[in-house]
Amino acid sequence: MRVLVAAIFGGIVMFIWGAVAHMALGLGNPGIHQPVHEDVVLSSLHEGLGATPGVYILPSFDPKQWSDQAARAAYAQKSRTSPYAWIVYLPQGDDMTDMHRQLPRQWASDTLASLALAFVMGLAAFGFVKRIGIAAAAAVFAWLSTMVPYWNWYRFPGALTWAALAEQLIGWLLAGAVMAWWIGRGERKPA
Repeated sequence: MRVLVAAIFGGIVMFIWGAVAHMALGLGNPGIHQPVHEDVVLSSLHEGLGATPGVYILPSFDPKQWSDQAARAAYAQKSRTSPYAWIVYLPQGDDMTDMHRQLPRQWASDTLASLALAFVMGLAAFGFVKRIGIAAAAAVFAWLSTMVPYWNWYRFPGALTWAALAEQLIGWLLAGAVMAWWIGRGERKPA
């Protein structure tokens, strides 16, 4: 029960920190820019991408053609001289100001992540500082295993990648401190 309550506290702290990090500090925006001619780009998306929602990488290369040396050479040349884009595409659009679905999902995600972390924190009679160290290690692990590969393979902006580290590390240190305190309440101190 102690781990479950710690997870709920951690989820609340991470959810509040995420709001502060994005809305007040802008940690979700570094490297994200407004298009010069948005309507030109938007009007070409249906024609260029069709009606299938998903992620599109431009210029595009079909992985089935990897063994075709001529196709790879042509793609290599095209990718060196063309703009690059990583597009999350919804052909029908979505009201980006209506967050009634995203906010509960974010809180659930934060709470489930907190549950996993609280479980690890509660495995042994670690002290408060070691439990916070576990939270910091988990934040760095998550960043290294998700955001760094997106920077490396999908060319996410470096500023966004570093801001994600700051957001996750600070958030999990805050949530980790609350969770470590709660889990450690009433425990005998480790020798």
